[in-house]
Amino acid sequence: MRAPAGSCWFLLVPAEVLMNTKLETSDLRWTTYPADDPQWEEVSGLDDESNSVRTYEICSPNSATAYWLRTRWIPRRAATTLYVEIRFTMMECSGLNQRHCKETFNLYHYQSDADEATPTHPAWMENPYTKVATVAADHLLSVSRDRGGERRSNVKLLRLEPLRGAGLYLAFHSQGACMALLSVRVFYRKCPPLRRAFASFPETIPHSLVEQAQGVCVENAVTPPGEQSRPPSMLCGEDGQWVGQPTSSCACRPGYEAGETDVRCRACPSGQFKAGSGPGGCSPCPAYSNTQIPGSAYCPCRPGYHRADSDPPHAACTRPPSAPRSIVSQINDTMVTLEWSEPLDRGGRGDLTYRGLVGSCSPCDDSIVYRPVQRGLTQRRVVVRGLRPHTRYTFTVQSLNGVSAVSQSEPASDRVNVTTSRDVPPPVSSLRRAAASETSLTLEWTPPLLQNQYQVLDYQLRYSPKEAGQWQYVSTRSSSLVLTGLQRASRYQVQVRARSQAGYGSFSAVSSFNTHPDGTGLKSVLKLSPELHLFIFRQLISYRRAAEMRDKSGHYQMGQTMKVYIDPFTYEDPNEAVREFAKEIDASFVKIEEVIGAGEFGEVCRGRLRIPGRKENYVAIKTLKGGYTEKQRRDFLSEASIMGQFQHPNIIHLEGVITTSCPVMILTEFMENGALDSFLRMNDGQFTTIQLVGMLRGIAAGMKYLSDMSFVHRDLAARNILVNSNLVCKVSDFGLSRFLTENSSDPTYTSSLGGKIPIRWTAPEAIAYRKFTSASDAWSYGIVMWEVMSYGERPYWDMSNQDVINAIEQDYRLPPPPECPASLHALMLDCWQKERANRPRFCDVVAALDRLIRNPASLKTQAGGGACGPLLDQRIPPPLSSCGSVSEWLRAIKMERYEQSFLQPLHQDLLRVGVTLAGHQKKILSSIQTLRIHKTPPTLLY
Repeated sequence: MRAPAGSCWFLLVPAEVLMNTKLETSDLRWTTYPADDPQWEEVSGLDDESNSVRTYEICSPNSATAYWLRTRWIPRRAATTLYVEIRFTMMECSGLNQRHCKETFNLYHYQSDADEATPTHPAWMENPYTKVATVAADHLLSVSRDRGGERRSNVKLLRLEPLRGAGLYLAFHSQGACMALLSVRVFYRKCPPLRRAFASFPETIPHSLVEQAQGVCVENAVTPPGEQSRPPSMLCGEDGQWVGQPTSSCACRPGYEAGETDVRCRACPSGQFKAGSGPGGCSPCPAYSNTQIPGSAYCPCRPGYHRADSDPPHAACTRPPSAPRSIVSQINDTMVTLEWSEPLDRGGRGDLTYRGLVGSCSPCDDSIVYRPVQRGLTQRRVVVRGLRPHTRYTFTVQSLNGVSAVSQSEPASDRVNVTTSRDVPPPVSSLRRAAASETSLTLEWTPPLLQNQYQVLDYQLRYSPKEAGQWQYVSTRSSSLVLTGLQRASRYQVQVRARSQAGYGSFSAVSSFNTHPDGTGLKSVLKLSPELHLFIFRQLISYRRAAEMRDKSGHYQMGQTMKVYIDPFTYEDPNEAVREFAKEIDASFVKIEEVIGAGEFGEVCRGRLRIPGRKENYVAIKTLKGGYTEKQRRDFLSEASIMGQFQHPNIIHLEGVITTSCPVMILTEFMENGALDSFLRMNDGQFTTIQLVGMLRGIAAGMKYLSDMSFVHRDLAARNILVNSNLVCKVSDFGLSRFLTENSSDPTYTSSLGGKIPIRWTAPEAIAYRKFTSASDAWSYGIVMWEVMSYGERPYWDMSNQDVINAIEQDYRLPPPPECPASLHALMLDCWQKERANRPRFCDVVAALDRLIRNPASLKTQAGGGACGPLLDQRIPPPLSSCGSVSEWLRAIKMERYEQSFLQPLHQDLLRVGVTLAGHQKKILSSIQTLRIHKTPPTLLY
């Protein structure tokens, strides 16, 4: 930065002067070198304005010796950039005719935290001194000119940066110049106080190009919503000028508008308001409201008028409607139809609704039903059913709108009296259980005695699990009924009522009955050999499971510990699955704090969940954006119906759902470190191998849990694994997941519609034939292992999806990541076996990782660096699940000599159960020998 000679433009900018020799009245007493030959001479002279100043002069054109002149110590204060203004004159060398004459000099500086310089320290050389510039004169004095001629001085402005010490020295270095230092001024620039865009900034010293000066909003101005934690800031330029506009601008607060300029906010006058902060102006109060207070953010309603909670501040005030008119009733036995006319005054609103009430009945039971509804009616007609015969009723119809709830007065209403006729059946008595099983109840009751000519047409029975309170209804014409599809070892509440030509009677009193616990129907099975017992038991379970899967409820539990996933899409009403598996949470318990991402259906937010009686905790909130279709709502909530069935420390936990208000939300536990792939990329190389294996073990444990529930994930990848603050990994994102159905011993899911498939993570058979199993999840788990050990590297790098498919078909497999233990890469290759039957199950993967964790030495051999141990310990006899038959298993453990002895009890067992034909015995024994036991659920082995 260099200014023209004589230029003073920089003086217009506010500056803080640290040294100015022009103002000195006594000797400067600067240090010269060499001390024994001082050439720099301090003299008194006159400046351009004929003022007396102290100057330094030197004229050594006949000497090549370096002569130094050093100032006193100059504290730099808060500045990081200083400016040095030098005013000097210089003699022309051509008139001096000296060989060593020069028309330049050098400026140096030396930084220090204290005034520590001496005549010999620091050394008089370029290092430790730092050179600032070589200064040349723009105007030279000539010895041939008249002494009375113009003597123009030179002015140079030099910048010193960056400065870090507490102060510095300036040093002038002459080597043959004939010159005079008229004045030296050292200063730094400051940005002046500023008010702009409703923000105020103090006088500021510039520090760097990126450091912003902090300001405050002017009086009655605030930062816009969402920026409360960001005060206004602005860049103070190096030249002492403010640059650009403030960031995180301030705006006039509610009740205030901008003045003539953008530096002050003025209050809205009486009778006007401004609801929000921002650039808008004040507006007149809406109809039926007013304010006498300046600076109002809203206008209170006049007496008798109100705003609903959902009304914006600029909405006009309204009042409740008048009463409905002219109620007309039509009686049909025990049914009444009510119709009425609209109120004369709707209260100034368009959200008019009606509510029907019934009185003068003692007692009023729950058999009274309104069609279409009792509350929130928009049409002026309602049918009331289930009334008692020969009973006088008073029906009241109320008019309501959005402000009825906030009004202190009762809703306006009209009434009508009616009397019903004809007799309905009396309550049913003697409801009892005739029989029970694990999943059914057989119920009987005594038909009621009618006192008129009517007969019982049919019965309606309703039942609900104990404490559930959600009734299911069935009808029958007989006085008995079998309820099927019930839960095992559960208690049910049951009521029944009769219907005649006069209508339904009242429900009977609540009765409670229990289903049998699991296994009670099998206690009579003969004590056969384990192999035959297993064969028969499996057939019974297969038939039972097939029957249960046809049941509407879809419930299935094996024994007392095995739980099987239920596909929410099998429900006729998807909302029923949501109610069964997901807890409904009151929207007032949730506070959304910030948006942290975007999902397929809407935004993903972080918030706080505070349920009364429980500790407040952070939650992740998935929202369903507005304008959704019913299918989008069903698909969105299906993930909650899936997650709600899982309870495992390595599966993301569902807190609940909000479906009764907008927006619809799914709440899960909050995972502080986010997705595993991005977390690993941000922390590349920061974890030990044991830590990485621990993460993999957690993922495998979660997948084992899902596999045991007959559940296929279909989209297992590091991006769908979430990590909390304790580095616990949890499986999430069940958007592609589906139920794994039982088809013999080959449970699969077939996608009939195709759809997007994550090629790089998907097994070959799933890509080619849309066949998804736990084995295809095992393939995906191998890819996740590779992602973890490579710290989030993209599988197959920049290969296209088609190139990946072709490479896999040609038996290409991913190489080990850098520093990956050989044992882990061997486990990856096991997961990538082409034949899915050869891939390890997740229980095998968990066991293998546990062995590696217990033996850390096995993780030290890197892949490609030597032999690695097998996945499974070969010293342990192979499990029965790895053999095709009992004979094969006996041969594998070198016990084939017992083959005939082991099978001999089977012949006796077949005789005991009545199988006497040799051909039938041979066929059954053949089936038992080829039984693939590893496809049988574990609980069936006991």
